[in-house]
Amino acid sequence: MKLPNPENAIIDSQKLKGYSLNPSHTEGQHKARVFRSALDLGIEDVEVLKSALLQAVKTPDAVLDKRNQYGQKYVIDFPMTHNGKTATIHSV
Repeated sequence: MKLPNPENAIIDSQKLKGYSLNPSHTEGQHKARVFRSALDLGIEDVEVLKSALLQAVKTPDAVLDKRNQYGQKYVIDFPMTHNGKTATIHSV
């Protein structure tokens, strides 16, 4: 299914920097290690990841996920290439 209003998607750079790409974050460090290993992405590449996510939300491959107090969640799996490496990103 296609995400509703993908042009209104907001990707929080601080969440990517402080959590997903931060090797020092208590919980996010594991994601950061995978991003570094799989795609050579680090905190310095926050805009690269953000741009890829904003592009991915425009594809028709979103899967409806659970709803929580913040709203409806969707899952998007998409291939990303960076520095000659390609990996599948699983984004909720």
